[in-house]
Amino acid sequence: MGGYENRPGPVQLGVEKTTSRASDSGTRSVPGETPANPVHITDQARRLATLEQAVQAAPIVNETRVAEIRDAIEAGRYEIAPQRIADKLLRLEQELKIAEH
Repeated sequence: MGGYENRPGPVQLGVEKTTSRASDSGTRSVPGETPANPVHITDQARRLATLEQAVQAAPIVNETRVAEIRDAIEAGRYEIAPQRIADKLLRLEQELKIAEH
């Protein structure tokens, strides 16, 4: 049939259905049979996935807070609290250490 039968890649079966020719020629799984290469997801991978979802859901920039701080700096009302900054950095470091284990 013109050499198209063995072409690798997806095959369009309709408007929304796509399948791969390579998967059609391979072995098919049997219900109850253990796959040769099972996938294991570690607890760390699960935590990372949860963290990634939380990061993606968070707004990139809190525009209101940025405007408040900008106004305070321009008006000379912005106060730097070194102890508060240090405390938050230490807390972040501790959270990162806990997440590693």
